[in-house]
Amino acid sequence: MAEFEAQVRATRAQFEEANARIEARAGRNLPFAIGVGILLGGLLIVSLIILKWMFIVFGAVLVAFAIFELGTGLRHAGRDVPRVASIVVGVAVMPVAFFFGVEGLWVATLAAIALVSLYRLAEVATGRGSAPARSVIQDLVAGAFIQLYITFLAGFLVVLTHEEHGEFWTLTSIIVVVGADIGAYLFGVLWGKHLMAPKISPKKTWEGFAGAALFSVVAAMLLAWLMLGVPFWVGIPLGILLLLTGTGGDLVESLIKRDLGIKDISSWLPGHGGFLDRLDSILPSAAIAYGAFLVVTQLGLTG
Repeated sequence: MAEFEAQVRATRAQFEEANARIEARAGRNLPFAIGVGILLGGLLIVSLIILKWMFIVFGAVLVAFAIFELGTGLRHAGRDVPRVASIVVGVAVMPVAFFFGVEGLWVATLAAIALVSLYRLAEVATGRGSAPARSVIQDLVAGAFIQLYITFLAGFLVVLTHEEHGEFWTLTSIIVVVGADIGAYLFGVLWGKHLMAPKISPKKTWEGFAGAALFSVVAAMLLAWLMLGVPFWVGIPLGILLLLTGTGGDLVESLIKRDLGIKDISSWLPGHGGFLDRLDSILPSAAIAYGAFLVVTQLGLTG
């Protein structure tokens, strides 16, 4: 029995050592990352496939956390962003986008920016958040950036989901972006040598980008055929576009974090960092997915 227990401990130690090597090279806790990814994926599928309106709730929760994370990061950098007000108006935009489409999204986002700006100005006027004029202007810009970067872009997924069969386009776009992330991760860990943007994201490699390209295009082609009911070749430009926007979004968030002097936007999702760390590629891809849906529909390529 003692010999068996010793063997179990030795085997466990080998697994832990191997996982530590993977984590050191890839920069994430793999078991936690997989578990969190499965949980979020399950919630996403339930909210999209069972009841469309549930996606409003799912999206609103993600937007709320992402706004809080970025608002906190900006506060650490000296920008006094009213986080609660930003969350309230950002969440309120989601149902407006769902029921009133792109026009509603535009109007609601601009209204959200105006309300957050007025809230910050009211703080200054009442002496609760007094600051030099230049600093206040920077706060207003930061508050507007949060609404445009998170709320507005996330709203396109909500708008897309409300369209007929739009939930499948939303799911496809997210799967393709996540697939690109998985491809980049695998190829980067196994063969990554040539750095892609060392001053922005020191672990992103061209080998990883090649893996992302392969996974995204293959996934988009399969999903175009099996889920969207359009010719498989539609997946080629769709996969390439989502690859570019996803990679660009990842680099933009890395640039933001570097500018703020932080590694992860938060640590609420073990193995992933924060909610915004998972949404960085999805947010800019949302508008592209909606645009692709409109083009394919206009061309009559749907089955």
